[in-house]
Amino acid sequence: MGAVARDCDGNLAAATSTGGMTGKIPGRVGDSPIIGAGTYAHNAACAVSATGHGEMFMRYGVAFEIAARVRHAGLPLDEAARAVIAELGGFGGRGGVITVGRTGAPALPFNTAGMYRGYVLADGKIHTAIWNEPYQVW
Repeated sequence: MGAVARDCDGNLAAATSTGGMTGKIPGRVGDSPIIGAGTYAHNAACAVSATGHGEMFMRYGVAFEIAARVRHAGLPLDEAARAVIAELGGFGGRGGVITVGRTGAPALPFNTAGMYRGYVLADGKIHTAIWNEPYQVW
């Protein structure tokens, strides 16, 4: 489980739990505690929290790669996040990310059948989804 946030001053933050995978090998370290793989935030780019097959996220540096494309290549966050998750899938990596950019807009791409996700914008409406369906607005 993870969270990303942008505060009223524009500061970005990311946090990711180390829940791990069911049936994991004892002592296994996933991507979550690895800054740049499963968690990353930089005020000039975005905040990212990842979930999925951590070993692939570590090899690809998913969270940092998304931020680098935003910061250095000038890509919109949604485009950068979708491209990195698609490329990860090409290497056999499965999972997704939740992200928030400097403007406060979220991007939540994944390459699996579903991913638990949600967000709240400044208007206070809660948006949630699991499968590849449109977001529910509460």
